[in-house]
Amino acid sequence: MRKPLSLYHPALYWARVWQKRFFRALHWRFSERKYAWKCNPDKQLPFRHIKHTSKLIRKLGNTDILLQKNKVVNLRLAIQNINGVIIAPNEYFSFYRLIGKPTKKRGYLEGMELSFGEARSGVGGGLCQLSNLIHWMALHSPLNIIERSNHSFDPFPDDNRVLPFGSGAAIFYNYIDLVLFNPTQQYFQLIFSIDEKQLAGDLRSSELSNVKYHVYQRNHRFRKEGNLVYRENEIWRDITKKGHPPQSIGSELLYKNNVIVKYNVDEKLLDTN
Repeated sequence: MRKPLSLYHPALYWARVWQKRFFRALHWRFSERKYAWKCNPDKQLPFRHIKHTSKLIRKLGNTDILLQKNKVVNLRLAIQNINGVIIAPNEYFSFYRLIGKPTKKRGYLEGMELSFGEARSGVGGGLCQLSNLIHWMALHSPLNIIERSNHSFDPFPDDNRVLPFGSGAAIFYNYIDLVLFNPTQQYFQLIFSIDEKQLAGDLRSSELSNVKYHVYQRNHRFRKEGNLVYRENEIWRDITKKGHPPQSIGSELLYKNNVIVKYNVDEKLLDTN
């Protein structure tokens, strides 16, 4: 399989990035989509749909702890532009359309990002923790996930993992975005808070939900193929109508993951079939 032309030289790569960013900006400017933009964290919608917290500092291989501390600064800056956003009926939510480009001029620091098949530093690195949180909450709601990407590799061993592997949302300004759509007749709102230890997200709604969502993984394994190890799983969602007794609405396969592992895996965990 031939590599894309943009991977043969850094100048070609960044020219391709500029092109994709330009076309995404044109889309934002001229699209008929109505994007959410009103943010009012002080006036919250009455009903909580789901709340989730995410640990800020974790052991990630041998990466520099300073990158994680810088990540916290980056998250605080990003939240200022997204906290309290209301997604009205038939509106779209775009992560980067609200947050904008993370630059040094805007105060963003060097944080850790995953690109070119490795963990490396980059200005604004670490914002994927926020996109992961939003995506996880969206999975527990009737919001449609229009755009979402996953990393093509698994960089670190699990460290007290809470969410299933491969349930996050990779981002890269501005064309690898997280985009949601509200197909309902109710309003949704994203509320965030951050302290020294945790990032917290709260998805609120204008109406009380009578549906419960359960997101989980199936068929998880590490598979060895030649000299490479792959990590596989499936992300599923069960939807249940609340009541006595609760009524199953159905189960659906959301994602299939199959990515290269970048760390040593215990031989006992490997599936060689």
